[in-house]
Amino acid sequence: MEKTKIDIISGFLGAGKTTLIKKLLKDAFQGEQVVLIENEFGEIGIDGGFLKEAGIQIREMNSGCICCSLVGDFGASLKEVISKYHPDRILIEPSGVGKLSDVIKAVQGVEEETGLVLNSYTTVVDAKKCKMYMRNFGEFFNNQVEYAGAIIMSRTDIVDEAKAQASLELLREINSKAAIITTPIEKLEGKKLLEVMEHPVSLADELMEEEEVCPECGHVHEHGEHHHDHDHEEHEHHHHDHDEECGCGHDHDHEEHEHHHHDHDHECGCGHDHHDHHHHHADEVFTSWGRETIKKYTKENLEKMLEALSASDEYGIILRAKGMLPAEDGTWIYFDMVPEETEIREGAPEYTGRLCVIGSKLNEDKLAELFGL
Repeated sequence: MEKTKIDIISGFLGAGKTTLIKKLLKDAFQGEQVVLIENEFGEIGIDGGFLKEAGIQIREMNSGCICCSLVGDFGASLKEVISKYHPDRILIEPSGVGKLSDVIKAVQGVEEETGLVLNSYTTVVDAKKCKMYMRNFGEFFNNQVEYAGAIIMSRTDIVDEAKAQASLELLREINSKAAIITTPIEKLEGKKLLEVMEHPVSLADELMEEEEVCPECGHVHEHGEHHHDHDHEEHEHHHHDHDEECGCGHDHDHEEHEHHHHDHDHECGCGHDHHDHHHHHADEVFTSWGRETIKKYTKENLEKMLEALSASDEYGIILRAKGMLPAEDGTWIYFDMVPEETEIREGAPEYTGRLCVIGSKLNEDKLAELFGL
């Protein structure tokens, strides 16, 4: 039997948790039996009528917020919810002033006895109030940011771009790993949102894997030296022409992806076609430089930037560059570059603007200057 998933959605009052919960219920959890657990310090604006119509049962925990409850009491409450409603998923919306680490610990403490599995823990942050909350409620606010698996920045569409970018950088200082969603959630599909909440994947990791750069040592390995298992989870990938069974010791398991193909110039006998740029000296060490940004670009500007990146070695020796960036006209621009070859196209909205460059001897200051970051 599938275990009941628990998703924790934290954030200060008014950050936009209710909006997020409504979107997930409508777009991502169809066909699931979901129970929402909130406490009396939860957001006053929860629309009970809406949630009941969606088939959601609300159980108020009158013993105070989850993070302040005894773990025993918490476990008993969860068991009661499971026996009464048999949910596929439980959403926990803790008190706005609670510590996320306490809620995570409470759930982990009862996972075994209740047969639950902690699925995701997300914090919603108001882009406008980020700095003020850090200053005034640092202990609680910073804890919610630090322990989040994903962070959703709300109101990025109504706040000044420079302020939103500054908030993004403040959040990144506290949490270097979480996916930070800056695109207004109404522009994203619910399933995409859930995917990022559950499995944040770094663009640098994706590119390093695609270019067969070893994450430990930064070297490009010849086929056969390492066995890589490519199991990409519902991400849009740029795909180098592979036969699904190519006999080179790789396992290519590509699920539901939109792929684009480059024609490669020559064959190396392993079943893959490669660019010349794949053959590097054994002592070359590749690193990555990447940024998240709210900055909007135009196709023309980006073309010039990528042309400069490809033509000049002042930025380092570039192996690959890839990005998904918001455009000034409201669309999204995707680019993929290998030396002397660039593809730019329109793509679906991403959860935030991201770009990444991998290569050796990268000049990070010059790269930041080139992309205006």
